[in-house]
Amino acid sequence: MRYAQSWNPASTAAAPQDRSVHQPDREAANSNLLKRAIAAAALGNATEWFDYGIYAYGLAYISAALFPGNAASATLFALGTFAISFLIRPLGGLFWGPLGDRLGRKRVLALTVLMMSAATLLVGVIPPYSSVGWIAPAALIVLRMIQGFSTGGEYGGAATFMAEYAPDKRRGFCGSFLEFATLAGFSLGALLMLGFSLLLGDHAMHSWGWRLPFFVAAPLGLVGFYLRSRLEETPVFRELEEQAAHEKHAPVPLKELFAHYTRPLLLLGGLVVALNVVNYVLLAYMPTFMHSQLGVSENLSLLIPLIGMLTMMAFLPLAGALSDRFGRKTMWWFSLVGLFVAALPMFVLMHHGVMGAFIGFAVLGLLYVPQLASISAMFPAMFPTHVRYAGMAIAYNISTSLFGGTAPIINDWLVGKTGNPLVPAYYVMAACAIGALALCFVIETKGCSLRGHAVPGKEEHEHA
Repeated sequence: MRYAQSWNPASTAAAPQDRSVHQPDREAANSNLLKRAIAAAALGNATEWFDYGIYAYGLAYISAALFPGNAASATLFALGTFAISFLIRPLGGLFWGPLGDRLGRKRVLALTVLMMSAATLLVGVIPPYSSVGWIAPAALIVLRMIQGFSTGGEYGGAATFMAEYAPDKRRGFCGSFLEFATLAGFSLGALLMLGFSLLLGDHAMHSWGWRLPFFVAAPLGLVGFYLRSRLEETPVFRELEEQAAHEKHAPVPLKELFAHYTRPLLLLGGLVVALNVVNYVLLAYMPTFMHSQLGVSENLSLLIPLIGMLTMMAFLPLAGALSDRFGRKTMWWFSLVGLFVAALPMFVLMHHGVMGAFIGFAVLGLLYVPQLASISAMFPAMFPTHVRYAGMAIAYNISTSLFGGTAPIINDWLVGKTGNPLVPAYYVMAACAIGALALCFVIETKGCSLRGHAVPGKEEHEHA
């Protein structure tokens, strides 16, 4: 089935439009619908990363409260628990992905945001290890696994939902707000943890203050559920549903995915290695690295990455818009090559005082922005509509669980084992090399329609 033009939000109404309605009124309604869709997709992503923010920035307090042993061993236990949630994410992707391709994007996303926020809230009420012993870390592991399972359907679904709502020519710009929400959620969690630390002091934070930021997850989840449940299904998916209703034998998404789309699954996995190793080294591991390896004070080791993230947020929409003009692959090449070249000198610079640490983080963060801004437009476009949610969720989460969520604990262990504080730089460089290899074989999908059963951009690529 061929489609002559990309989706126009004006076509989403089920009934014919009233010709008496003025064009500016229709355009305003369509613009509002697009904004609501972006907000609904982004808020769940922000909730997911809010949890990562408070966990990463409250690691010292959480490890001391919920794990036994000295500070070093408790921190290693806490980092291991952080990684465990990622190991369960592929199961979430296998469950939620096909479900999202069968039942629709919005229903699954409404459930995942509730599960994530509830699990995050409950972490804040776990009794300390001193009171209940091993029940405390066991409860944390269970809740982190629930978070990992729900997150397995969150990002792939949110990116798919946003990409299928966005106009083809502006998908990069619209998708950048999903990543804006990622950093906003992480920054909010970090700000709350840092703010309470400065306000309450070290003793109160270790006693009970670290729990307060976890309670904010409840309202975030409820707002996300409300927004997602009230939106219509994406027009691209509704079109597929109408087509499938006239077919006697609709394809099974998971079977179809592994039978015919192994190549994009592997390529997406390779891109995600680069994306998430850089992501978790910079965002999740950096506060621990700066404090333990660079000797930066606890509060400054939290503040420096936070300022860097706020700076990155300002450039995300611009980078997304540039990807609409110059292409996703161009932005990724700039980012991967830049990070590969700059990683080692920037980590060396970080060892030269607080200002060196800030400049090193800022340079790496800004070089990361071009790929971060374009992934929500690039990744969903690697699959056709009927397997898009499953393809995104499975490939993204398997690669993330193996290489992304494990990055903090692997880097911390390697630094301790080798005594070389530059290990994270080499780790980032290796990940970028893997991403560059995968990028060589990726199809450019700038401006391509996401409709139909064909891989977007494949026909144009084969005739190029």
